[in-house]
Amino acid sequence: MSKQGVTPQSENFSDWYNEIVYRADLAAKSPVRGCVIIKPYGYEVWEGIKGGLDRRFKETGHQNAYFPLFIPESYLRREAEHVEGFSPELAVVTVAGGKELEEPLVVRPTSETVIGEAFSEWIQSYRDLPLLINQWANVVRWELRTRPFLRTTEFLWQEGHTAHATHEESHEETMRMLDIYADFAVKDAAIPVIKGLKSNIERFAGALHTYTIEAMMRDKRALQSGTSHDLGQNFAKAFEIKYLDEANDLQFCWTTSWGLSTRMVGAVVMAHGDDQGLRLPPKLAPIQVVAIPIYRKDEERGPVMETLMPIVDELRAVGIRVHVDDRDQSPGFKFNDWEMRGVPVRLEIGPKDVEKGNAALARRDVLGREGKQFVSQEGIVKTIQDLLDEVQASLLADATAFRDANIHDVATYDELKQVIEAGGWARGWWAGSDDDERKVKDETGATLRCFPFDHADAGSGKCFYTEGSADQIALFAKAY
Repeated sequence: MSKQGVTPQSENFSDWYNEIVYRADLAAKSPVRGCVIIKPYGYEVWEGIKGGLDRRFKETGHQNAYFPLFIPESYLRREAEHVEGFSPELAVVTVAGGKELEEPLVVRPTSETVIGEAFSEWIQSYRDLPLLINQWANVVRWELRTRPFLRTTEFLWQEGHTAHATHEESHEETMRMLDIYADFAVKDAAIPVIKGLKSNIERFAGALHTYTIEAMMRDKRALQSGTSHDLGQNFAKAFEIKYLDEANDLQFCWTTSWGLSTRMVGAVVMAHGDDQGLRLPPKLAPIQVVAIPIYRKDEERGPVMETLMPIVDELRAVGIRVHVDDRDQSPGFKFNDWEMRGVPVRLEIGPKDVEKGNAALARRDVLGREGKQFVSQEGIVKTIQDLLDEVQASLLADATAFRDANIHDVATYDELKQVIEAGGWARGWWAGSDDDERKVKDETGATLRCFPFDHADAGSGKCFYTEGSADQIALFAKAY
C-alpha cells in the first residue's frame, strides 16, 4: 500500500484507478448498474474539458444546439450499417405513460440519425452550407463491463455534426476537428496523443473513414480519446440531406461527426496519476492552488490569516483558482488530502513565514523536499504563475517521455508478440487483411489502434505479419 492506503499502480493498476476515482472525490457509486454519480470535483474537471473544447469549437464557427434524448427506432434502421453496429448496445423504450408505444424509442447512443433528419429540413440550397452544429449531451450504450469514466452505460460527451457541399470540404472539417482534439489534449490535458486513421474493423459504423487520437496510460494501455468521422454521403442519402447547387441542380450533402466524452476525465487520471493520487494539469484543475495556514495557537492564527488572505485575493484577481483550507485538521492530514486530489501547487504560511516575509510552495508533480521551495512573499503571484506553467509543461514532458519509451518498432510477428506481452505498443509495417487483424487480436489481445499520420510518408516496407509489401505503418496495443 502507498502512504495514502491506495493499491500501488505496479501491483494492480485497475484497483489503483478505481480507488483513486472514489478517494479523490471524482465520483460515487450509483444505484443503477453500470452508471456512476459524477461528484462536484469530478464534474469541475469535466467542465474544464468542456470549456477548453467549447471555446475551440466556437472559434471555428460551430454553434451549440440540443436534440432529443429519444430517437424513433425507424430512424436508426434507415442506415443499415449504423444500426447493426450499435444494436447490442441499444436501450429501447417500449412503454411510456402506462401504454405500449406504437413505435419503440431508442435512448440515443449517438445522434447522427435524429440530426440527419433535422438537417434534411434545414438545408435547402448551397447558401445554407456549411452547417456546423455541436451538442453537449448524455448518451446511453448498454455495457456489460463498466469502469468509472472509461466505460459506463450512460456518459456525457459532445458530438459535432456538420454538412458540406463537397467531399473536399467535409474531409477538411474532419481533419480540423481531429486537430482541435489533439490541440486540447496536448495543451490543456498535458496528454501527448497520436493522430491517425482507424482500420476498417475499428471504423465507426456508417462512416467512410474514422480518425482518432490515441493516448498511452501509465499501465501502457491505449485509450481512444477522441474520434472524428468522415461520413461521406451515407447519412445524407439515408436521410435525404440535399441542397440545390449554384446551377440549381439537387445534390446530396457530405457530412461529418466527431465526439469526445467524459472518458477524457479517466484519461487525465491514468496518464498522470501516481501512488499518492491524482496529478492534475493546472489548466484543468478545479483548484490550482490550495492555501494552507499553519499555526498551533489561537493567537498565531490572526497574523497568519492576515498575511495569507491578501495573497489569496491577489491570486484570484489574476484568475488563479485558489482554495483556502482552514479546516480543524493537522497540516499533515491536509497535505495528504490535497495530494490525493491532485492540486498542482500548495501554498503554506506559518508564524515564521509571517516574521520573515516568506512562504512555502510545494509542487504536486514533484513530491517531497525536491518539489518544495521557500520564496519571498514579494512578487509571489508571478512566482506561482510561473510555477503553474512549469507543472503543466512537466506533466506533458513526463507523459511524452513515458509514451515514447514504450513504443517499439517490430519487424516480425514474434517481435510484436514479445512487445505486447511486455505491455508495450508495437509499431510496424502492415499489409494484413481484416481477418489477419482479427487473428492478431485473438492471439495477442492487441488491437490495431491506428495508422499514425506521423509515419504516413515513410514509404514502404515488409509487413511483419504477412511478409508481403506494405505501404502503411500500423500501431498495435492492448486498449481500454
